[in-house]
Amino acid sequence: MANIKSAIKQIRTSEQRRIRNRVHLSGARTTVKRARQAIQGGKYEDARTATMEAIMALDRAAQKGVIHPNNAARRKSRLMKSLSALKPA
Repeated sequence: MANIKSAIKQIRTSEQRRIRNRVHLSGARTTVKRARQAIQGGKYEDARTATMEAIMALDRAAQKGVIHPNNAARRKSRLMKSLSALKPA
């Protein structure tokens, strides 16, 4: 445990941030997982809806600073690539 007053405060604030950020990160992970499962399911409309929800969650996490914007862009790109492979001709 820290002895310096400012270090104690920093530990406290970083813990609060971690708890606040966990909501957005966990939500983004969950929606991406659902989108991947929907894509593997094979139904295009369901997969498209789930992918759009995942993209919104990733954008929200990037906007809040939970993940880096390039990380969100990379994940969105991979989702869209797999969704477009599923797209009917």
